[in-house]
Amino acid sequence: MRPTARRQAKDSFIPPAPPTPLDFHHRQYSSRDSDVSSRPSSVGIGRRPTLDLYNEPSYKQTVVSTINSFLSSHNFPITFKTTLPSAKDIHETLKFLLSLLDFPFSKLEEDLPPLLKRLNYPFKLNKSILRSPAAPHQWPTFLALIHWLVQIAKFHLHLSSSPKQHNSLYQYTVNSYMHFIHNEDDAVEDLDRSIKDKLHHEKAAAEERLQATRRSAAELEAELERLRSAPSLKEALEKEKAMLEDDVKKFHKMIEELSLRIEQAERVLAEKEKQVEAKQAENEKICEENEELKRRVEAQSFNARDVERMKRELQAVERDTAEAELARNALEEQAWDLDTTLSHKIKDLEALGMECNQALKRLKIGNGIQYLLNAKGTTPAEIMGIDHKLVLKPALRSFSDEIKKSSMEKLEESISYQQKSGENAVRLEGKRNQLAAVQSRIDEMEAQLNRIKKETHEYTSRASAEAKKMLEDVQLADHEIDIMEREAAEVLKVIPLL
Repeated sequence: MRPTARRQAKDSFIPPAPPTPLDFHHRQYSSRDSDVSSRPSSVGIGRRPTLDLYNEPSYKQTVVSTINSFLSSHNFPITFKTTLPSAKDIHETLKFLLSLLDFPFSKLEEDLPPLLKRLNYPFKLNKSILRSPAAPHQWPTFLALIHWLVQIAKFHLHLSSSPKQHNSLYQYTVNSYMHFIHNEDDAVEDLDRSIKDKLHHEKAAAEERLQATRRSAAELEAELERLRSAPSLKEALEKEKAMLEDDVKKFHKMIEELSLRIEQAERVLAEKEKQVEAKQAENEKICEENEELKRRVEAQSFNARDVERMKRELQAVERDTAEAELARNALEEQAWDLDTTLSHKIKDLEALGMECNQALKRLKIGNGIQYLLNAKGTTPAEIMGIDHKLVLKPALRSFSDEIKKSSMEKLEESISYQQKSGENAVRLEGKRNQLAAVQSRIDEMEAQLNRIKKETHEYTSRASAEAKKMLEDVQLADHEIDIMEREAAEVLKVIPLL
């Protein structure tokens, strides 16, 4: 048996209707008239607005700035000044503001006054004013109208852009209570299932976003750790620079040693050449003396003593010649040894020159600087093929400058990487804060849902208890009526007998 009476719910449980955006389409204004009219206009805070305010220069300048700021934020090409604008600018501005309110109109003079009257516009506006807006004394009236419509448009845009997700639980509470009032238990269960499914879906989507954000945070942390643990690019460049400088020092040392050896070999060779020239001059002198002796011998008459003397002189000459031959042979051997030593030195120089050339190619110093040995040269520069002081040293100096410049660039790049690493760390911290905010929002929604379920269950229990009590009262009343009917029937039976 359905209860014939139901207790009125508490007023505190019924929340006010949720706000809805302004909708002027097909003249459906009733849902917003009370809201718009109940909001105090900012034309005059704390007092009834009057048109006299719009004649004050300071207030007029403030209103014009507010209107221009709103129109420029929507890329509207018209701007106003404190002086009277043209009638076309006024009409175009009014049409633009009405289009922002989604108000359909065909003729501005006919459709605007009813709209303003329905929205409780605080000033009086005649249709004749709309037909001739260019009169100077009407400019405060139109300024007030445009300012008021800008405020209404801001409110409408704010309602249109407000998120609807905060009203879902509110709407669920209202719908659930309405179904409960109409005793639609199936609809209440369907509504509960739908809100649970919706919340589960939102929770799953939030968890997916949370997991994605955590993965992104882990990747950023790994990247940050890799950047921290990786060797510094500056240190690697400094190490490479030190190795190159060591190679350059070794090359300089090798070149100096080769130059010293070449100078020593040249001095020894010059001494040997002088000795050979002295021996040749001495040999020529001896040959001339022999010729002179032969001529003298031929010109003289011979006797026994002269023959003996000549034999002795001849033996002395032969002895000197043998000694000269021995000395010449020793000099030739020394010359051969010197040639052998020079050939070995030249081979060593060629090997060192090839190593230097390869090192120069690897270092890419200069424009094709290479050592080209010339065995017939007389100076170190001619023998090595290049002048070390004039060619190689400037190239090495420029190469050292390039290394320093490159190291500075790498240092700047390393600093930029460190800055990016810091930005990544800040971004990671922001992601963590955002994750914490999302998690707290989910917890709040779950707590709110549990609280609403608990309140609904308690109210349902109370209503069921009251309904059961009322049913018992009705049954008791029916029983008493039956007893009274039986007593009445017995009384009616007794009356005829009397």
